[in-house]
Amino acid sequence: MGKTAVAAGLAREIGAVHLRIDSIEQALRRSGVEVSGSEGYEVAYAVAEDNLRLGRTVIADSVNPIAVTRAAWRGVAQRTGRRYVEIEVVCSDQAEHRRRVETRTADIAGHELPTWQQVCEREYEAWQAGIVLDTAGRRVEACVSELRGELEGL
Repeated sequence: MGKTAVAAGLAREIGAVHLRIDSIEQALRRSGVEVSGSEGYEVAYAVAEDNLRLGRTVIADSVNPIAVTRAAWRGVAQRTGRRYVEIEVVCSDQAEHRRRVETRTADIAGHELPTWQQVCEREYEAWQAGIVLDTAGRRVEACVSELRGELEGL
């Protein structure tokens, strides 16, 4: 259980649009596009902006490890005049995190999941998210419930 399970669970509960970068990038690959950088994010920014302009709530499900992508998401919200909340999903138990990474199976056809080593070596720029959700030792439902409460309190 990780960020996608939480994002999808929250989207289901509140009726939000769930934009998953992994799904977008895999669709681009299937259509013959070489995904080597920001291509999936650029598509997601455009789709998010369209949906925000329609008054929908959007949940962007992405690793989002660097400041430039976080700034781009903020820009989408600013251009549409919509509220933006940064949520960082973490697993503070490294052994549990590793087990999750090493035992998960791809739920998108053709999607190659990162190895534990790749997860550990991923570029990551520290930040101050508005909400930090620790999923260690918790079920998806409990995480979604906590997140809903945090969001309602803003």
